[in-house]
Amino acid sequence: MRCVAIKDVKKFEIRDIPEPVSQDGKVIAKIVKTGICGSDIHYWVQGEPEGLVMGHEFCGIVEDPGSRTDLVVGDRITALPISPCGHCEACATGNPQYCRETWNQAVGLSLDNPGGLTSKIAIRPDMVIKVPDNITDDEVAMVEPTAVGLHAVHLADIKVGDKVLVVGGGIIGLVSAMFAKMEGASYVAVSETNPKRGQKALSLGVADSWYDAKDTGMIPSILAATEGGFDVVIECCGNSPAVSSAISAVRPGGRVVLVGVSLGTVTIPVVMAVMGEMTLQGAIGYTKEEFQTCIDLMSMKRIDVLKFVDDIVGLEDVQKSYERLTSGKDDAIKILVDPNK
Repeated sequence: MRCVAIKDVKKFEIRDIPEPVSQDGKVIAKIVKTGICGSDIHYWVQGEPEGLVMGHEFCGIVEDPGSRTDLVVGDRITALPISPCGHCEACATGNPQYCRETWNQAVGLSLDNPGGLTSKIAIRPDMVIKVPDNITDDEVAMVEPTAVGLHAVHLADIKVGDKVLVVGGGIIGLVSAMFAKMEGASYVAVSETNPKRGQKALSLGVADSWYDAKDTGMIPSILAATEGGFDVVIECCGNSPAVSSAISAVRPGGRVVLVGVSLGTVTIPVVMAVMGEMTLQGAIGYTKEEFQTCIDLMSMKRIDVLKFVDDIVGLEDVQKSYERLTSGKDDAIKILVDPNK
């Protein structure tokens, strides 16, 4: 079957790989839609690991239920793409997202487990979740990134009336902004280097204003507008300038939630964090309950995630889509891939 795999730095190629078979009770699913994630972009920019087939946000149709007796052929599913051990303290307390084994065999993030940039995948049975009929395929493919945003906002512990800044206007940033408003934030702003994305945050209704992250006067403007800084800053980029701006924009005693992931070293103004006695909170992934909550919110029509979807492409256009998402000149937030297109 055809797939899109990493070939080199910022370069994909279409290859043929064997179709998966059910081993160890794994569920085999035909991929209907899969999303392009910010973490996928990191691997593409690095150009490694060579041969990686990404795509950990997906909607699939069961072709072989494996050991799942509650599933039948034809069921629509998604899954937590992670591979937690199931017996460590993190797993025992319902936090598989920081189990040390969670990402070792993750679907679409490990060479042994191809993700949704192909036709069929094998999924660990205990991670598979059947989805309601009243959620569209596109919405199902959006569950995973939506859960990341929900987890970040839960960790941010936003109170009614709080002022919240989201650093980065990608999909995780805008979903976080959406949930921050739902939690009762009185003012939500987004900082962005791309003016088109900044404006889009406003037009989508998830932010009240946006700040140009390239503007050297951004921090003084923020401090003046908020009378001393934001109560909460959710950082969704992961690079040194973004993290530094997050620390600079929060009020003394405030909270910074670090969602963005950097594969390199990040330098930050530690003296500001210390002198301001701020809380720096890491955030990775989501709990299984949060993942299910996002499905429930979509089913109850409490959230609209389809407004973030800009395009749906086939495998041949994956390369162009990654280039579009990283151009800094396009307002695209989320692109889905239909491997059957």
